[in-house]
Amino acid sequence: MPAACDSVLEDIEDIVSAEDLKPRDRQFVRKNVFPKVRKRNSQKNIQTDDDPPSDSIIPGAQKIWIRTWGCSHNNSDGEYMAGQLAAYGYKITDNSAEADLWLLNSCTVKNPAEDHFRNSIKKAQEGKKKVVLAGCVPQAQPRQDYLKGLSIIGVQQIDRVVEVVEETIKGHSVRLLGQKKDNGKRLGGARLDLPKIRKNPLIEIISINTGCLNACTYCKTKHARGDLASYPIEELVDRAKQSFQEGVCEIWLTSEDTGAYGRDIGTDLPTLLWKLVEAIPEGAMLRLGMTNPPYILEHLEEMAKILNHPRVYAFLHIPVQSASDSVLMDMKREYCVADFKQVVDFLKEKVPGITIATDIICGFPGETDEDFQETMKLVEQYRFPSLFINQFYPRPGTPAAKMHQVPAAVKKQRTKDLSQLFHSYNPYDHKVGERQRVLVTEESFDSNYYVAHNPFYEQVLVPKDPLLMGKMVEVNIYEAGKHFMKGQPVSDARVYTASVTRPLAKGEVSGLTEEFRHAAQNGTKRKAHPSAEIPVKPPPSSWMALQLPWQQEGGGLKMLSVSLALLAVLVMFYYGGMKTEL
Repeated sequence: MPAACDSVLEDIEDIVSAEDLKPRDRQFVRKNVFPKVRKRNSQKNIQTDDDPPSDSIIPGAQKIWIRTWGCSHNNSDGEYMAGQLAAYGYKITDNSAEADLWLLNSCTVKNPAEDHFRNSIKKAQEGKKKVVLAGCVPQAQPRQDYLKGLSIIGVQQIDRVVEVVEETIKGHSVRLLGQKKDNGKRLGGARLDLPKIRKNPLIEIISINTGCLNACTYCKTKHARGDLASYPIEELVDRAKQSFQEGVCEIWLTSEDTGAYGRDIGTDLPTLLWKLVEAIPEGAMLRLGMTNPPYILEHLEEMAKILNHPRVYAFLHIPVQSASDSVLMDMKREYCVADFKQVVDFLKEKVPGITIATDIICGFPGETDEDFQETMKLVEQYRFPSLFINQFYPRPGTPAAKMHQVPAAVKKQRTKDLSQLFHSYNPYDHKVGERQRVLVTEESFDSNYYVAHNPFYEQVLVPKDPLLMGKMVEVNIYEAGKHFMKGQPVSDARVYTASVTRPLAKGEVSGLTEEFRHAAQNGTKRKAHPSAEIPVKPPPSSWMALQLPWQQEGGGLKMLSVSLALLAVLVMFYYGGMKTEL
């Protein structure tokens, strides 16, 4: 039987039979083919066609509205992003309607905060605003449906906010969610010497570390901020000194857990605090942020000494969350109620008058009536002047969300009962008639008073005298409420000014280095970010979520490889086409 390949072709052109069309005939037939025009009926396509090409947009000339939810750490990130954008020429506006782009800096602690964030995204899109997302929500869950197609700046990438905003204004979608590392070791985040716009020019918020060492079963923030990563002491002290030189009179130290500071870099919180105390000028104050009981237990003696320092507020925020050991175990809080009481009792003895603030979660999965009554007894015993009461919300992706839930009506009732107990006592009534030294830093919400704080970080309202702002003065307490006291300045008392330097004006950029000044003067970010000179032009009909190729590790080599491959394909098409026509 003859094989299928017995006949040998002398030339590859023998494959074409005499009846087949020749190249010239195919070209003639092609001229009689008329392409069908596709009608564009969708509003989306019409809007895309109306948008100006990205090359015609000049970044740095737009107005940006920034909204931040959540903790002081998040507020600090928002201040840094505002400062960098303003340094490069963008106008930061308080009017969301007139803004070209909304920068939404989110919080993932509770469901309501994320709901506000989601609603703001929807409102921005309805108003045809460009949107950049930041904070813990997109960092923890960037693949959520309502985040698709939107630019995201990760919590450790805030020093690149200018790049993300610029590309977003051009119509691109960029996502930077990576971690900052040095020789494989995770860093605390973006540099501390970046430009920033302080929400209050008199208050500097310094993040001393990011992440934590715990694994609480209800916490979503851990998914975003990760494990503990501390800033070096020298950088933190330098940032504090710079702040005082810009007229700041109050520093807040913040993080997910200040008590754990330094464990990853071979130091601890007391060591940092003693260094910072040396840099605090007369008339200025330092406020410590939240610390969990396990880590402060190791430093009680030193912490008591620091909290007694005249330039450190005798104030500490120590969340207990529940007074039931079984609930704390389900939360994986790594301490028992006795540990919390030991911390509070010791500090109350060694630091007379200290203010202890705490948090309590009502209705955690598995919490019984007996568990909740233990919590009520704890509040009754200590009568905390500052108590943050939170109804439990199961956060997606956390172990607590999979536990057996307490009925919603029970959670609501327990929250109500605890709130009633908290409002049943007035912690400041006995202070009426006292003479106190207070630091004036801000205006009250109703704009009727200035807000000051005494050495225990208790709120004191004083008359709106512009001469008092940023000063430390003595007042006579003449009235007390649930959350405040009212004081009248003493006429013959000495007034302390924290710094001879005039505070920055509201909205003025802090910490402008020569690098940023040069970029701002030239109206471009090219010197600071040379990679941004390479334009990105994705197809206009698609919204692509991408990390810019030249921003990836080995990006330059990847771009060269892609370019050479494209060139090879074009050469093949070119010479192939010539041979067909011959």
